[in-house]
Amino acid sequence: IRFCDWSSDVCSSDLAKAELAAAEARASKLEGFKLTLTAKAGGEGKLFGSIGTTDIAEGVKKAGHKIERSEVRLPNGPIRQAGEHVVQIHLHTDLTIELPVTIVGEE
Repeated sequence: IRFCDWSSDVCSSDLAKAELAAAEARASKLEGFKLTLTAKAGGEGKLFGSIGTTDIAEGVKKAGHKIERSEVRLPNGPIRQAGEHVVQIHLHTDLTIELPVTIVGEE
């Protein structure tokens, strides 16, 4: 079934395909990318505060990739410990990738 907006002559199935193709292109640019962030931490690696979706989105943007805060998913909640973590980037309804994130604690 195709639903068309006759005023703009664009069909929704074509639009959905274009959106998925754009998301796949963004995913390929993020392939192999690893984000490293620094945060204040105590002696055992426990962060003073936490790393959330905004921090991750800003870090990815600073590295030159296009991403929105709403696309960052933290299934275990904000990151509160230094070390290696994996976050999900939800680029499209049908496309979610995993992004390795390293939090380096500084005293």
